[in-house]
Amino acid sequence: MFSPQVEILNYLKDCVSKYELTSFIRYNTNITGAEFDETNSCWNMNTKSGERIIAKTFVNGMGPLNRAVIPNLKGIETFTGKTFHSSEWDHGYDLAGKRVAVIGTGASVIQIVPNIVNKVKALYLFQRTAPWILPKPDRNMSAFEKKLFRFLPFTQKLYRYFIYWVLESSALGLVVNPKWTKLLEIVSLRHLKKSVADAELRKKLTPKYILGCKRILLSNDYYPALALPKSHLITDGIDRVEGNSIVAKDGKSMEVDAIVFGTGFNSAEYPKELVIKGLNGKILADEWKHGPEAYLGTTVKHFPNLFFIIGPNTGLGNNSMIFMIESQVDYIVQCIKNLQENGYRYLDVKDNIQKEYNIEIQKNLEHTVWNTGCSSWYQTAEGKNTSIWPGFTFQYWKRMKKMKEDDFKWVK
Repeated sequence: MFSPQVEILNYLKDCVSKYELTSFIRYNTNITGAEFDETNSCWNMNTKSGERIIAKTFVNGMGPLNRAVIPNLKGIETFTGKTFHSSEWDHGYDLAGKRVAVIGTGASVIQIVPNIVNKVKALYLFQRTAPWILPKPDRNMSAFEKKLFRFLPFTQKLYRYFIYWVLESSALGLVVNPKWTKLLEIVSLRHLKKSVADAELRKKLTPKYILGCKRILLSNDYYPALALPKSHLITDGIDRVEGNSIVAKDGKSMEVDAIVFGTGFNSAEYPKELVIKGLNGKILADEWKHGPEAYLGTTVKHFPNLFFIIGPNTGLGNNSMIFMIESQVDYIVQCIKNLQENGYRYLDVKDNIQKEYNIEIQKNLEHTVWNTGCSSWYQTAEGKNTSIWPGFTFQYWKRMKKMKEDDFKWVK
């Protein structure tokens, strides 16, 4: 039911080969800045290597999860062991037989812990907030199902629709009434009780916020991994690092050989190191100093022919981001075709259209589960939610299905 990393990677490689995309991809190329040239109606982009790239349209597909957050631990510079972030995994470092500290309890960590616990000598997990974890409906597809899908392809589509609508229905508790998530909380707590026999450990692993306010996680092996004798859950926080030891706030000291930061990403704020200049020298980082905003999460006023994929307020808490991405890509293609077929120099979303849309987004977020008081990576430091789409995915798909020409200024 859930493809492992290797299978997904091989699928991507196969697509690149099948559709002959290799010649269009520039690997290891870091874009450091981009500036719109109004005279020539094009984007001038600079790379870290000094190369200049010129394009009429610029699609920013970086997404929000690209800048790793590493906590500034007191004394970390004295640590004598190995450290790395989950997104920058050191595959050359062997964890076998090592004492490993894992910091964080997000989506990456619940995958990391079960996969390393049997290799390491001791595992120390530093938890700030216990996450809500639901059973993962994972299993092998049966031979009958595979034959059915192969010979009657429409049955696979029906199954996909079934999965989609099951996930979509869970949004009732996220965007309509947070109280409706109580049923899922019961399922999660039963899952915890079934997986962890130790009452004290269960207490530490019990979340203290409404389900859905932070990312909902799926796992069948995370809780059992933490219940092993070699696993130690620390909830008192880290006071400092001394040499090869981590000292918790309760004074307990633990010697470790490696520290893995599963501390997520700075996703709610714009990466200021990437300088994007639009009309009249406007800088995107300045426009977004109070938090990223876009129209439909895709276009930004004063930045012509610039499109975002997984832009502001397009993230989800219940369904597949691929569905959102596909909706955006179809919309962007419509815009580009209109530019080409009508000979326009550029398009620029109207100020009032973008403003009214974002007022609507923030208003719709007010009654959602993400506004029930928890602190999450969906929010900026000031508490503004710039990440989540406050509705059903089919509502977003409907808005993106047909690009409205009147939403833009079209320059000949």
